[in-house]
Amino acid sequence: MKPLLIVISAPSGAGKTTICDLLLRSYPEISYSVSCTTREPRLNEVDGEDYHFLTQERFRQLIGENMFLEYAEVHGNYYGTLKQPIYDVLKEGHAMLLDIDVQGAEQVRRTVSKLPQTDLMRQGYMDIFINPPSIEELRNRLEKRGTDDPEVIEHRLENAAAEMERAGEYMYQVVNDDLRICFQRVCDIINIKGEFV
Repeated sequence: MKPLLIVISAPSGAGKTTICDLLLRSYPEISYSVSCTTREPRLNEVDGEDYHFLTQERFRQLIGENMFLEYAEVHGNYYGTLKQPIYDVLKEGHAMLLDIDVQGAEQVRRTVSKLPQTDLMRQGYMDIFINPPSIEELRNRLEKRGTDDPEVIEHRLENAAAEMERAGEYMYQVVNDDLRICFQRVCDIINIKGEFV
């Protein structure tokens, strides 16, 4: 099997988390990238499983040492993906899965494109955008969840429309109109790219 760096993005409500969970259950050779953050842990969150919780000082130190593949500041807290755990997994001949937003994916793409052709991360890089069937269907899914106020849903839909406009930046696009079919399409892409078959 070829080492892969798999980046998956999707608007909120498009089914990305479910697809990532299914991938991790179906492929023991795929590891999930645990992000770093400077925000406080929420109830039941475990350091090293949900996030690596870091101080602002330590996070900024790692930025200065060029340790992040990508990072961003959101509402006063930093979030980022460390390079070393990815390399550790790739060197074992396995795959690393990043569940990341469009801005993060753009940073990763830019960083990876500057790496030497022989670099494991560059050789195994692939990104997939999961599209909802339509904005209307996305609205239905978000409303059915029953977890967000109407204003929050509208904000999520605005963000989704902006993200969907950038889907063409990805190597692959898959529409999640049927979860089973969508997941199979994602598996097919990974199997071909990683020569799992």
